[in-house]
Amino acid sequence: MEKEYQTYYVPAQSHWPIIGSIGLTTLVIGAVHLFHETPYGAHLFIAGALIIAYMMFGWFSAVIRESQQGLYSAQMDRSFRWGMVWFIFSEVMFFGAFFGALYYARSFSVPWLGGHGDKAIAHMLWENFRATWPLLNNPNPEQFATIKEAMSAWGLPTINTLILLTSGVTLTVAHHALKNQHRSLLIAGLSITVSLGILFLCLQAFEYHHAYTELSLKLSSGIYGTTFFMLTGFHGAHVTIGTIMLFIILLRCLKGHFTTEQHFGFEAVAWYWHFVDVVWLILFIFVYWL
Repeated sequence: MEKEYQTYYVPAQSHWPIIGSIGLTTLVIGAVHLFHETPYGAHLFIAGALIIAYMMFGWFSAVIRESQQGLYSAQMDRSFRWGMVWFIFSEVMFFGAFFGALYYARSFSVPWLGGHGDKAIAHMLWENFRATWPLLNNPNPEQFATIKEAMSAWGLPTINTLILLTSGVTLTVAHHALKNQHRSLLIAGLSITVSLGILFLCLQAFEYHHAYTELSLKLSSGIYGTTFFMLTGFHGAHVTIGTIMLFIILLRCLKGHFTTEQHFGFEAVAWYWHFVDVVWLILFIFVYWL
């Protein structure tokens, strides 16, 4: 069957990309209106999320059927690998922009406001301003929510770090089990990884509730609140997507999909998950710890 499809396979026209675009657009518009507390913001956000979930289910199903029919040749496998490499590279640039914004704010903007360098302007805006990160001394309480204290690294963030590191180990164990044809260990490793992903998300939701209700840490809490929730929020979104993909891979493994020679679907999700782990380690150091 593989020799029959050595030429590059071109799939039929698909409606899934346009559905995904509609879902993403609806999701983003809903998020913007949700932040501005408009009445229909939450409805648009939920509608966008449901459309994306529908797109993922349908598109994943189509790709799985093509794979199981033996339509993918060695050339297709190389294309998939390069495609995944460039996708992860784009994700690196995505998070790099937010980490760059955090670095610029902490290393340049705040010192300038505090009176260091030629661009010191704080004395022109607020009296008794102290340029200490994360700017707990709110110079404009009418404009920004006052933070009671910064988010501590030694609590739930540390536990979540251990959870993600452990999930990377269990996923690697599952990968080796797949290569060695140990299906029971493969299923067990994947099941534990999915469970740890869900546990991470639950603990992060609890941390957000703690930040909002007890620390008054919100998106409106100045640059600290903005960078904190943008970085942890987008990372949480990636963990959610990764957990969904791992769950789908688990279902495929339960159905007997993948072989020791051909299992790039598994590897692609594993690459993505390890990338999410690395991003969290950097985030833990620069957002929570330092």
